[in-house]
Amino acid sequence: MVVYTIPATLTLLVGLNPLVTGNFIWKSVSAIHIFLCGLWAISLAYNLLLHKKQNLLHEEEGRELFGLVIITAWLGLCHSSSKTPGGGRIQLAIATTVALLPFISWVYIYINKEMRSSWPAHCKTVI
Repeated sequence: MVVYTIPATLTLLVGLNPLVTGNFIWKSVSAIHIFLCGLWAISLAYNLLLHKKQNLLHEEEGRELFGLVIITAWLGLCHSSSKTPGGGRIQLAIATTVALLPFISWVYIYINKEMRSSWPAHCKTVI
């Protein structure tokens, strides 16, 4: 999906050259992507509030929403890192949370037997 390829490419560029976050093209692409992901996340959240039938993580849109939140937070951190190259405690805390969020979600779902019991058959053999 393009929505994940763009941040992956932008993050790869930051990994190869951290100073790229000051580049006008990099900043423009990341700002546009953050804006579009934010709009998409708002529309998904609104749709989920109106039509949610199960737990948020059971809905495809809910999982997609979490992915968009992770993308937006991560790109936002990269985007703001050009202003404060040394970083800060808040940025470190957000980066740690964003990095651990998928793992914490997986552990929660794996431990929650009620949630696992309602999985489709093809999902029960994955873990």
